[in-house]
Amino acid sequence: MVGSDLHTRWRMEVPLEIEDAFSQWLLGQGASALYRDVGPSMPFFAYFPPGCVPPSMDKATAFQGVELLGVDTFGDEDWLAKSRDGFGSFEVGGGFFIRPVWDDVSAPVGRIPIIVNPGLAFGTGGHETTRLCMGLLEHLAAENNLGGPVLDVGAGTGILAFTAHLLGAEDVTAFDLDPDCGPAMEEFIQMNSQVARHGGAFRHFIGTIEDPRASGEYGLLLANILLETIQGLLPTLAQRVAPGGYLVASGILAERLDEALLSLAINGLGPEKVSREGEWVAILARRREKEAQ
Repeated sequence: MVGSDLHTRWRMEVPLEIEDAFSQWLLGQGASALYRDVGPSMPFFAYFPPGCVPPSMDKATAFQGVELLGVDTFGDEDWLAKSRDGFGSFEVGGGFFIRPVWDDVSAPVGRIPIIVNPGLAFGTGGHETTRLCMGLLEHLAAENNLGGPVLDVGAGTGILAFTAHLLGAEDVTAFDLDPDCGPAMEEFIQMNSQVARHGGAFRHFIGTIEDPRASGEYGLLLANILLETIQGLLPTLAQRVAPGGYLVASGILAERLDEALLSLAINGLGPEKVSREGEWVAILARRREKEAQ
């Protein structure tokens, strides 16, 4: 049994396609922080606080493809260093530089630094789906199609909402179901206030797409969530996209691209651009203009 004064860290191999479901299970078992290394082997880390006995590894490996690569235990004095292992700074897209809050390295010339604090909320730029969305936002900005208003659905830390803000979008709103994302978004805005174009950068709330704060039509919707979730929300999402507006949809495995494109088409959203990194794709789709009367 783990001592009451020790932290525990699992280093694992976790298939990307089950990461979300496995993460939710770990959080339910008492994990205090989760993240994936952006290096070549992309190990997955789970941290358990003092006093928490980690679940049986047999239960973890019941998730297909999960493999335990190593276990560390350490005291409070080593917590900060251990929690930072494996997460460094990296470039995203044509103009961004992601760095963790503990790293004071300067951004390369011509790149905007975005500070992240790896923890419970999804959205550090380390996952392919986030990077793909950031690239599509740059594409929209280059084509002068990133105006507003913008709605970030399932925003996590709000990194995509903030990226849209940095690229010139006005009237940006982000929301998530997870209560942990409220403080995470507030912290994210505060950490990056020096590069924001104006105070606040984006509004945020905890809720659903049905919340009155998400009502109206938007020039751009961002949905970096699982395909199944996107499909369930698509009828409502399509209504929220203004005629001629855009939807960026990600969290989609490349092998399911055709299925995703069909779902979008059924809801009146035609593909404009598809980006791929590794096993994942992101789709930029556009709602048809209103037909002439």
